[in-house]
Amino acid sequence: MTRTSVTFNLNEPLIFEKSAPGKSAYTLPKLDVEDVPVEEILDSRYLRTEVQGFPEVSEVELIRHYTRLSTWNYHIDLGMYPLGSCTMKYNPKLNERVSRIPSIALTHPLQEEQQSQGCLEILFRLQEYLKELTAMDAVSLQPAGGAQAELTGILMIRAYLTQKGSPRRFVLIPDSAHGTNPASAVLAGYEVISIPSDEKGRIDVKVLAEKMSEEVACLMLTNPNTMGIFETHIEEIAQIVHQKGGLIYMDGANFNALMGYARPGEMGIDVLHLNLHKTFSTPHGGGGPGSGPVVCQQHLAPYLPMPRVEQEGELYRFNSDHPESIGRVHSFHGNFGMAVRALCYILSCGREGLKELSEMAVLSANYIRRRLEEHYDLPYDTPVLHEVIFSDKRQNKKGVTTLDIAKRLIDYGFHPPTTYFPLIVQGALMIEPTESYSKEELDAFIDAMIAISHEAEEDPEKLTTAPATAKLTRLDEVRAARSPILRWEP
Repeated sequence: MTRTSVTFNLNEPLIFEKSAPGKSAYTLPKLDVEDVPVEEILDSRYLRTEVQGFPEVSEVELIRHYTRLSTWNYHIDLGMYPLGSCTMKYNPKLNERVSRIPSIALTHPLQEEQQSQGCLEILFRLQEYLKELTAMDAVSLQPAGGAQAELTGILMIRAYLTQKGSPRRFVLIPDSAHGTNPASAVLAGYEVISIPSDEKGRIDVKVLAEKMSEEVACLMLTNPNTMGIFETHIEEIAQIVHQKGGLIYMDGANFNALMGYARPGEMGIDVLHLNLHKTFSTPHGGGGPGSGPVVCQQHLAPYLPMPRVEQEGELYRFNSDHPESIGRVHSFHGNFGMAVRALCYILSCGREGLKELSEMAVLSANYIRRRLEEHYDLPYDTPVLHEVIFSDKRQNKKGVTTLDIAKRLIDYGFHPPTTYFPLIVQGALMIEPTESYSKEELDAFIDAMIAISHEAEEDPEKLTTAPATAKLTRLDEVRAARSPILRWEP
């Protein structure tokens, strides 16, 4: 009888399932001094009573268990992340080395300003570069990501309009917006009015003009939008909103398509956020660490969060003397480590380098579009920038869905793209390659997608039962979402 080594098992049991009474991950020789009860040495507050069901394993079992699990991880250093709207860029290792310089990494956020001039200069210089890239007047690095940055921007708009006499009642949001847009508006005390997209995938300007009134506080706009399409009527849109006294908040999640080519401040945008973990290559995923600086025009600057990093002569300092500020939105000064990485990225790329990155991101997306449009339905025949949206309309005739296509991609060794978003496209497949990938890797991804389209025609069961080669095969995702098992019950 042949026995298979547990080292190569497709699945790895839970560490609780490896447990056996009496096993321990460490051994120490018995002390050769008089036995003294541990309670007399340590305060009882620092002693943990036995945890029921706590796993008992050897050191070798412990190390091998977590090492095996680590090989399951799909990460940005391993392969392509074609997630649309997420901009999953490679994280340059130079940025990581700089962020780990002890005088940067070990500085305490409560350290005196006089002893933190280098760190304050990092924050100040990043602010200045972000202002230049966006043509804006002021910036806060505090928000910890896009959603918090959205709320920050809307609260700033509310404070500005309140001081002018009324915060107003409504916020206009395109139907292709990120789901956090309406959530941010509601949290800030507004009611949401949805603006539909036109036949080109852009915001319907006629409907916008009809809905815009003096009760509307602002328009929340993503440009290029979540279809990857640039809002070519942006100046007309800004005029419609501003004529009624409203403001424009821009979701800068897709700034990777504009960097070096177009500046939101010159389009009539009043305030926007930038995701350092998208455009500026800081680590992304797993819930953070995110960073979403907010940049704004001068009329909104008094309402930015505080404290703010400012320069006085040759010195840098925190300034909290801003009575109209909406207040602090993050502990200390934001995710400082992400600011270090982003500044390093900007300096290492330079102005022309950042512009070239946007060129390559747009070129990669359009290359994928051109090669796949014969095989997958293209909902909008409108030029795209950094990402392209397909649908499962053709494959669905054979009973194959977007989810099936995504699962089958795993068998080809690729992380699936974003699925079922934006919601205005039924069965959406949202692909964003960024500039990080070579033509060879793009071709391999495209070839896999083409092969899957042929399989959908010739052998759809390959897709509906995929993945076949992964550690775990098709899961009951509805049950997993509605009845998750989040802890081990001994």
